[in-house]
Amino acid sequence: MSTLSERPQRAVVGLPLPHESAALHVTGEALYTDDLVVRTRDVLHAWPVQSPHAHARITALDVQPAYDVPGVVRVLTADDLPGTNDAGVKHDEPLFPNEAMFHGHAICWVLGETLEAARLGAKAVQVEYEPLPSLVTVREAIAADSFQGTGRHLESGDVETAFAQAAHVFRGEFEFAGQEHFYLETHAALALVDEAGQIFVQSSTQHPSETQEIVAHVLGVPSHAVTVQCLRMGGGFGGKEMQPHGFAAIAALGATLTGRPVRLRLNRTQDMTMSGKRHGFHSEWRAGFDDDGHLVALDATLTADGGWSLDLSEPVLARAMCHIDNGYWIPNVRVDGRIAKTNKTSQTAFRGFGGPQGMIVVEDLLGRCAPLLGYDAMELRRRNLYQSHHATPYGQPVRHAERLEACWSQVLEIGDVERRRTEIEQFNASHLHTKRALAMTPVKFGISFNLTAFNQAGALVHVYKDGSVLINHGGTEMGQGLHTKMLQVAATSLGVPLARVRLAPTRTDKVPNTSATAASSGADLNGAAIKNACEQIRERLAQVAGGKLGISPHDVRFTDGAVSGLYGDSLRWEDVVHAAYHQRVQLWAAGFYRTEGLHWDPAAMHGEPFKYFAYGVAAAEVEVDGFTGSYTLRRVDIVHDVGDSLSPLIDVGQIEGGFVQGAGWLTLEDLRWDESDGPNRGRVATQAASTYKLPSFSEMPEVFNVRLLEKAHEEGAVYGSKAVGEPPLMLAFSVREALRQAAAAFGPAGTSVDLGSPATPEAVYWALDRARSHPAAEGLNGQADGQAHGRVDGQVDGQVDGQVDGRLDGIERDGVRSPVKLSGV
Repeated sequence: MSTLSERPQRAVVGLPLPHESAALHVTGEALYTDDLVVRTRDVLHAWPVQSPHAHARITALDVQPAYDVPGVVRVLTADDLPGTNDAGVKHDEPLFPNEAMFHGHAICWVLGETLEAARLGAKAVQVEYEPLPSLVTVREAIAADSFQGTGRHLESGDVETAFAQAAHVFRGEFEFAGQEHFYLETHAALALVDEAGQIFVQSSTQHPSETQEIVAHVLGVPSHAVTVQCLRMGGGFGGKEMQPHGFAAIAALGATLTGRPVRLRLNRTQDMTMSGKRHGFHSEWRAGFDDDGHLVALDATLTADGGWSLDLSEPVLARAMCHIDNGYWIPNVRVDGRIAKTNKTSQTAFRGFGGPQGMIVVEDLLGRCAPLLGYDAMELRRRNLYQSHHATPYGQPVRHAERLEACWSQVLEIGDVERRRTEIEQFNASHLHTKRALAMTPVKFGISFNLTAFNQAGALVHVYKDGSVLINHGGTEMGQGLHTKMLQVAATSLGVPLARVRLAPTRTDKVPNTSATAASSGADLNGAAIKNACEQIRERLAQVAGGKLGISPHDVRFTDGAVSGLYGDSLRWEDVVHAAYHQRVQLWAAGFYRTEGLHWDPAAMHGEPFKYFAYGVAAAEVEVDGFTGSYTLRRVDIVHDVGDSLSPLIDVGQIEGGFVQGAGWLTLEDLRWDESDGPNRGRVATQAASTYKLPSFSEMPEVFNVRLLEKAHEEGAVYGSKAVGEPPLMLAFSVREALRQAAAAFGPAGTSVDLGSPATPEAVYWALDRARSHPAAEGLNGQADGQAHGRVDGQVDGQVDGQVDGRLDGIERDGVRSPVKLSGV
C-alpha cells in the first residue's frame, strides 16, 4: 500500500462529520463575498450597460449623459484600461467589446454611490448599434459552417469492417440542451487598493490564481501586485471556474481608477443573461450490434454549442469524446468533435465537464435500440459493461472494472429490483392511462484534469507554539465539503483532534499558482498536498519526541493528541510542539503534490489522462400520467464508489445533490433562447426562477437510498479515497431512461421511443402519444421530435426481422411542424 493511501487506525478521516460551516449556513452567519460590502467603507457599485442585440457592431458610445445622473462617479470603458482588453485565457473575450456578440453582452460599466445610481447611469448611456446577422442555434451554426477552436478525432479498432460485419446497424440524430448553473450566490467581486497600490480582490471564484492572472494583465501589473481571496461560494458547479475573472477585473479596474472599493454583484437576471451555461450538443451516430446484443461499433459526430467565445469548450469537448463509452466496452469507435460558434453566452464548465454530454449519447442509443433488438434495456446495458481486461477507446486500461458489476449487483439486491419489475408489469397491465417503469444505468467517470499541468496542488500548514494548527490550501469551498475533508486530512496526518485544526480562507498570497477547484479533483490534489506538509512537520516533531522518550524517531506515534512509542511513556502533543520551538525546529511547512502516471496526447486523443475511474449504478422508478405526461419519481437506489470515504456524510450528500442536479438537467431545466427573427432574437427566454424550472422538494424521489461501495480502497489516492463531486450527476440517466420505458409501455411491446432532453412532461407526453397511437412490430424504428431547446430528431435504421415501413405527416407542437418518419430497412 502506498504511503499516500495508507490510513492509520483511529483516523479522523472516515468519520461521518457534518459540514464544517453547516451551523453558519443555516443560521445565516456564513460570510460570502457580497456580505463584506457592509463591512467596507465608501464602496462604489457597478452596473453593466448590456446589448439588446444578439450580434451588432457598436458604432457610437456616449457615456456623458450618465454623469448627469446624481451619484454616478465613473463610467468604465476600453479607454480606461492600463493593460490588456481581454478577460479570457484564450484571448478572445474583450472586456470592453466593440462588437456585441450576444444579447446581454456588457458594453461598459457604470460606477455609482448606490446601486440605483449606477443602474440609472447605465440606462442613460447612449449606444448606437449596427445589427449583424446572428446564429442562435447549433443547427444554424452547422449550416453556416461556423466553428471555433480545434476539432478533435478519436478512433480505435477497425470501424468500417465492424459495421460491415455487424448483424444490426442503427443510425440516429440527437440534440440536447444545456443547463443553467443557478448557484444560490450570483457572480460577485469586491476590490480594494491599499496605500502601496496593492490590489486585493474578494471574489466568488473557483480559480483564484487564474482570477489573479486575468486581473493582473487587465491592469498591466505583475501577479504579485494582486491578491485574490475566496471565503466561500454559495454554489459554483463549474460556473465560477472561468466566468468570474472579467467581473473581478472590472471591480479591480474601478478601484484602481477611483481609489475607492468597488463592488460588483450581478442580480439573477444579469447572471443568467451574461454568464455561460452547460454546453448543449448536437450528435449524429451510427451503432452496430452483434446477434448477442454486444455493441461492436460506434461512429459519432459531436458538435458542442460553444457560444460566442472558446472559454473551456475545447477541454469540455475532449472529455465528452472520452466519455462517449460511459461504462460500456465498444471495441471499434470513431468520434469526431467540433465546437460551434453561436451568438450566445460563452458556454463553460458545468459539473461533469462534458462527461454527461458524451455519456448521454450512448445511453440514448441503447435505450432506443434495445426494443428493436428484442432486449430488455437493463439486460442490454449489463451485457455491454466493461470487464477488467478492457481498455477505453483512447487506450487507458479500465482498472477495477469489476466494481461496475459489483455496484450493479448491489443495486439489484438493495433495490429489490426483480420483484418490483414484476409488480410494475402487473400494474401496467391493469392501468390503461398510467404506466410505471424501472431503469438502471451505470457511470464510469475519469478523474483528473484533461490538461496534465493542472494536476498539481500546494498547501501551507502552520503549527503554533500552543499546539494549534492552521492550514491553507489552494482549493475553494462552494458548499461541497472540501474544507471539511481537508480538516480531517490534516488532523489525521498530524495525529491530533479535529478541534485543534483551523482552516484559513483560500488566498493567492498563501498558496500560489493553484489549479481550479474542479474536475472532482479538489480533495485528491489538495488533500495530498496537506498530507505532504503535515508529514514534514510530523517527521521533525518525531525527532524531538524520540529524544525526549529515548526511542528512535521511527518508533514515535502521533494519535489523538498524544505522542508515544509502541510501548511505555507518552507525551502531550502541545508539549512536544513547545519543546520543538525551543530547539528551533521549524513548525510550518509548504506541501506539494503532483498526480503521477498521467500522459495524454490531445492531438491523437490517446493516452492515460485519468488517475482512476469512479463507478456507480442507479436504479430509478417512475410513474407517468398518460393524459398529461406528468410524472413522479417514485424510488431511487444508488450504489456509488468513492473509495475509502474521507467523510461519508459529505459524500452521501454529494451523491444525492449530484443526482438531483442531473435529474434537473435531464427532465426539467428547459433552457431556451429566442430563435425568432424579431427584435429579441438571441435573448435568453428563461432568465428567472419563474421561467426556468429547477428541481425542488416535490421532485425528490419518495424513497431515496444511497449506499457507498464497500471494500473499495483506491491505491495511490489520499487515504484510499476517490472523487465524488461530478460522477453522481450522471446516475440521473436512470430517470430519463425510466421515463422512456414508461412512455413505451403505452404502446405495443417492442416500441422504440425517442425522448427529448430535457424530458419535460410535454416531451414525455409527445413520446407516449406516439407510442400508443401507432402500431408497432418487431423491427419498428422511428424518427420523431422531442423538445430540448429547439428540436430533437432521431432516425433509427435497423437490419432486423419483421421490418415495417411507415410514414406520418408530422406533429404540430409549439407552433412548429416537424416531420416524423418511421422506417425499417
